[in-house]
Amino acid sequence: MTIKDYILPFLVFFPMLGAVIGYGIGKKNKNARDIWAMLVTLLVALAALELTKIPQANMQLMGMCGLGFTLENSGFQKILAVLTGVIWFLTTIFSKQYFAAERNRNRYYFFMLFTEGATMGVFLSSDLFTTLVFFEIMSMTSYVLVLHEETKEALRAGQTYLAVAVLGGLVTLMGLFLLYQKTGTLEFAALRESIGQLEDKSTYYGIGVLILFGFAAKAGLFPLHIWLPNAYTQAPAPASALLSCLLTKTGVFGIMILTANLFLYDAAWGNFMLILGMITMLMGAVLAVFSVNLKRTLACSSMSQIGFIMVGIAMQGILGEHNAIAAAGTLLHFINHSLLKLVLFLSAGVIYMHTRALDLNTIQGYGRNKPFLKLVFLMALLGIGGIPFWNGYISKTLLHESIVEYIHILEEAGQSTMYMQTIEYLFLFAGGLTLAYMTKIFVAVFIDKPKTEQPKQQKQPYLNRVNTLILGLCAVLIPIFGMLPYATQDQLAEMGRGFLGAHAPEHAVAYFAWVNLKGAVISILVGAVVYFGVICTVLMRKEADGSVTYLDRWPAWCNLEEKVYRPLLLTVLPYIGAFFARLAASLTDGFISLLRMAIFNIDNTKVIPPEDKYFSAYTDGETDKTVYREGFARSLLMIGIGLAIAMLYILL
Repeated sequence: MTIKDYILPFLVFFPMLGAVIGYGIGKKNKNARDIWAMLVTLLVALAALELTKIPQANMQLMGMCGLGFTLENSGFQKILAVLTGVIWFLTTIFSKQYFAAERNRNRYYFFMLFTEGATMGVFLSSDLFTTLVFFEIMSMTSYVLVLHEETKEALRAGQTYLAVAVLGGLVTLMGLFLLYQKTGTLEFAALRESIGQLEDKSTYYGIGVLILFGFAAKAGLFPLHIWLPNAYTQAPAPASALLSCLLTKTGVFGIMILTANLFLYDAAWGNFMLILGMITMLMGAVLAVFSVNLKRTLACSSMSQIGFIMVGIAMQGILGEHNAIAAAGTLLHFINHSLLKLVLFLSAGVIYMHTRALDLNTIQGYGRNKPFLKLVFLMALLGIGGIPFWNGYISKTLLHESIVEYIHILEEAGQSTMYMQTIEYLFLFAGGLTLAYMTKIFVAVFIDKPKTEQPKQQKQPYLNRVNTLILGLCAVLIPIFGMLPYATQDQLAEMGRGFLGAHAPEHAVAYFAWVNLKGAVISILVGAVVYFGVICTVLMRKEADGSVTYLDRWPAWCNLEEKVYRPLLLTVLPYIGAFFARLAASLTDGFISLLRMAIFNIDNTKVIPPEDKYFSAYTDGETDKTVYREGFARSLLMIGIGLAIAMLYILL
């Protein structure tokens, strides 16, 4: 075997080993630890680039966690490996300046590197068992990144993040049990072969929803999005970048696996995904419009952009074998969003490093005299807003065209197009909302005058040379990908198309023809109307001194986590469970007492075996009274504890 044969396990397990070694180094020398972390992520990035040269292949790691792990390097997975390696390397470099004055850095680097390995494991998996194992490891390790600051808000956000991850993982595991029992396999290729050819897949819909639950929770789909805004906001900026660029995408990756292998060309499943995607897209955009916190706005934006990707996944099922454009749009927006959010969250990190604030009213005007940061942020704004000649325009155009394509198919078949035309209008409206909330934060940070006198510029630059290079390079790629789509983005789409079971497009897309530019123009007009008609009039207030105050007008009662999920999970369900547990215990103890009076009663003389004193009710020999002790419910509880210990012993 050559070195190339070990690249797949190297990408997964070397960062985990590097985390352990780095933690030991950090105990002795913090600077050496930082260099080690950068070296580890650099080697992983280089290995990921080397992976692109290797033909598609599978590798089995037998005996791991019982069923073993199976890894592969298909075209799309190669892209994801490179994306993960490069973004992790860049955020690790950025972390050195960001965490210069922070505590718990050793812990952060340990879990950050461990999370990289788990994320690679998800993206390189070739069966759902391997996907789930690394998916759960990633959820546990990234939880520590969310609560790194250890503030009250961070701890609460971490609790929600972990609760959603654990519940989602358990539901997905239940679905995998049922799928394996029904098909006898969890391998992607085998599932596509055995299920993909079925005309009626209705018997698999219930299983699909169970598996979807955990992936949708990680992706931040409505109504499982509750963890996302707070987790992104409370996590350090480099961790927020990783959450948005990659960790949330593992959930999207799982949904892609599910759709491409279990429900390939399935219109019913596609329509279900379309509803979830549209609600998520619009809800995230509306939340972002109302937000007055920089990172929270970017977090809600991530939720909305995940909705855009979900629309692409949905259209693949609806269009069936004519899904080439939808698949290309899905893959490219997956990649483009990662690049855009890397720039945006790292820019937010620069602002937070020097202001220690995120509220728009506090950081107002921070970037007025920082042309480089302003330009970098503007590139990302134009990209995510879908402005022509920037990368986001290309992927959003493909997604929009997939909807238009299906409308044409319905027209040719003589069917009603009202539903899909409504979807198209909402899609363009969500694009306009994106421009509106991004313009809001750009104007607040880079155009508005600061309310208070800012401190004099320090001798040291606000951004060191290395991080300036990182942000500049990423910002330059955004228009390059948008201006040269055939040489860049179309090539990436071609590499990843097979993963989604899509055919090659019949013809090249004329990205800059008026028929495609028209959608972007409509979104721009919508964005202008929302910004000037809603944000400037309802969500902003002009003060007497000419300054601007941004208003948080989102109703406090409209909070799913605080008003629905927490009361339900922490109050209602425990009460119901405790009620039935007490009822069962009372009935059982009473039943045992009745049996003793009826069965162990000879000539009105109670005969109670001595061992019955270990049950809940027995007659005390001295007082001749019925005594209630241990309780049958407690006995069942002890049995449950014993079973749990036995399971841990078997697993470990």
